[in-house]
Amino acid sequence: MITLYHSPNSRSTSVLALLRELGAEEKVTIRRVEIPRADGSGARDPANPHPEGKVPFLTNGADTVRERGAIFTYLCEIFPDAGMAPMPGEEGRGAFLSWMAYYQGVIEPVFVLNMLGLDNPRLQATFRGLPEITEALTAALSQGPWLLGESYSAADLLIASPFLWFPELCPDHPVVRDWVARAGERPSALWAKQRDDA
Repeated sequence: MITLYHSPNSRSTSVLALLRELGAEEKVTIRRVEIPRADGSGARDPANPHPEGKVPFLTNGADTVRERGAIFTYLCEIFPDAGMAPMPGEEGRGAFLSWMAYYQGVIEPVFVLNMLGLDNPRLQATFRGLPEITEALTAALSQGPWLLGESYSAADLLIASPFLWFPELCPDHPVVRDWVARAGERPSALWAKQRDDA
């Protein structure tokens, strides 16, 4: 049995939206847990098996998956019929995996550094910054309406998510802003938000 450990209005909300896109929201057990919040509220939940008490966290029998890029990839492979990611051997697989890794390894660190107001030549050399992220997004979106071309994918869902949470960090570029707006209007995103608000 697959179980998602989820806390409302957190990074795991995007996994709820993915489950909806995959048609798997009834096939995965969603367990609500508490987490420590940046504002000092919340606390680590003993019911959450994540080693650091974070969400999202996915279990499937003895198998465990952490980090959203890995969770997204794992779920897309378990539920391939939804077409939310190219499968191994299919065209576009490399681009999909690259976006998953780019989110975890570049986009999220750059967001955190920007929110904290931290800047340093070594950080810039390692992660680059928002201008480079904007360039990567506009280059991909110049080839089609979505990151992988003509079809919305889990890459769009994951990578648009921080811009939806923190619109002030969204690049002031019409192509990117339009893409973020369209991603945020997906029925799955609206469903996940309504579920969290309830």
